[in-house]
Amino acid sequence: MTLAKAYVILAKEHGNLQLAWELSSQIRNRQRLLSEGAVSGRATTQEEAHPIITRLARLIYKSQDSHYDISTTIVTLKSHALALEERAKAAVVQTAEFGQIAAESLPKNLHCLTVKLTEEWLQNPELRSRSEEHRNSTRLVDNNLYHFSIFSDNVLATSVVVNSTVSNANHPQQLVFHVVTDRINFGAMSTWLLVNDFKGCTVEVRCIDEFSWLNAASSPLARREMETRGYYNSGGSKTPEREIKFHNPKFASLLNHLRFYIPQILPNLEKVVFLDDDVVVQKDLTQLFSIELHDNVIGAVETCLESIHRYHKYLNFSQPIISSKIDPRTCGWAFGMNIFDLIAWRKANATALYHYWQEQNADQLLWRTGTLPAGLLTFYGLMEPLDWRWHVLGLGYDVDIDDRLIESAVVHYNGNMKPWLKLAIRRYRSIWERYVNSSHPYVRECMFH
Repeated sequence: MTLAKAYVILAKEHGNLQLAWELSSQIRNRQRLLSEGAVSGRATTQEEAHPIITRLARLIYKSQDSHYDISTTIVTLKSHALALEERAKAAVVQTAEFGQIAAESLPKNLHCLTVKLTEEWLQNPELRSRSEEHRNSTRLVDNNLYHFSIFSDNVLATSVVVNSTVSNANHPQQLVFHVVTDRINFGAMSTWLLVNDFKGCTVEVRCIDEFSWLNAASSPLARREMETRGYYNSGGSKTPEREIKFHNPKFASLLNHLRFYIPQILPNLEKVVFLDDDVVVQKDLTQLFSIELHDNVIGAVETCLESIHRYHKYLNFSQPIISSKIDPRTCGWAFGMNIFDLIAWRKANATALYHYWQEQNADQLLWRTGTLPAGLLTFYGLMEPLDWRWHVLGLGYDVDIDDRLIESAVVHYNGNMKPWLKLAIRRYRSIWERYVNSSHPYVRECMFH
C-alpha cells in the first residue's frame, strides 16, 4: 500500500490520471478490508486478501512498466518529504498560535455568566453595600489570619481557587482572600463572591484602577501598557520592530504583573500566599505560613532537572548584563503557588529590583514575554525552595502526569489547555469541576454543567 501510494503521486505528476485513479481505488479496497477486520476483531482470511493484493500488485508492475523506476521514485518522494516537513513545521507553529489564542479567549458560557452577574450587581444596591462592608473589615489587616492573593479577570476560575482552598482548610473561617480584578469584571466578581458561601472565610474584591500609585511614572509596565493601548487604538505602525514588540495585547498586562506589587497592595500584612487563577488546592495551605524562609522573600517549588528549567532556559545569557550577574545553572522555580514574606520583600526592596529589570528589558533582549523570567531575576538569591509536593505543574499541557503527583497540595493547569476550555485535558478536568457551583441558576443557565 505504501508503494502504491508513492506511485499514485508519480502517476499524477506524469499526467497518468487513469493509473492514479486505479491505484487509489485498490488502496481504498485494501483499507476497507483492514478496517472491517479491525472492527470485527477477526483475522483477514487469505481468500479475502488475495484478490485485492493481486490487483494491487498488477497495478504496481504496470506503474514500473511506465518507467517509474526506483531512482525516479526516490527523488520524487524525497521532494515530497521535504515539502511535508515544511508543512508540518508550519502546522506546529500555527497550532501553538491557535492554542494561545484559545487560552486567552473568553468562552461564550463564561461570558454569559459574567454578563448576568454584572447585571445583578448594577440592579442590586444591597450587593454594593455588602461589598463596601467587606472592604472595611478589620480581618483584612489581621496578621493572625491566613491571607491569600488572587489577581484575575476570570470569575469562575477565581471561584474555584477560593472554593478549593477553603474546602480543604482545617479552619476556613481563618482564611482571608484578597482578589484584584479589572474594571470590566469588578461587578461580576464581587457579586459571585458575595452570593456564594465559602465556609465563613473573608473575601475582598478590589479593582486595579483603585491603585493610583500604579502609573506610568512609577511603573515601567504601566508605561508600557499605555504604549500598547495607544498602539492598538491607533491601528499600529507596521514597522517590524513595533510588530515584534506589540505582537500580543496582553504583553504588558498589569493584572498579570500585580504579583510584583503585593507589598503595596497589602501594606499592613507580613505574609501572603499568592495563587494563580488556574490552580486547584487539594490540601490545607495554612501550613505554608509556618515554613521558615530564612530571610528570603519567596518560597517556591523548584522545577530544574539536570539542565532542564534552569535560568539559561528563560534568559538571554548572551547579554552581558545577565551573564555578569546571574549563574545560568541556577535552578528555576514555579510561579502560581508561592508564599511571600512581605517584611523581607520590603527590606530587599524587591519591587525596585523588578522595575530595574523591566527597564533593562525595554527592547525584549533579555527575555521575550511572561512574568516568570522577570520573577527569576527579581528574586534571584531571595528564593527558598519548598517541598515539590506543594505544587505540581503541567495539567494544562501534559497528558501523562503520574496519578500520585496529582494528589499533591496544589495542581496547576499551566499551559493552554485550561480546565474551563473545551480543549482541556479530560483526565484532569474533573478535579477542577468538583469545585464549580454547578447548582447555581446562572451556571445552569449558561450551560456549564
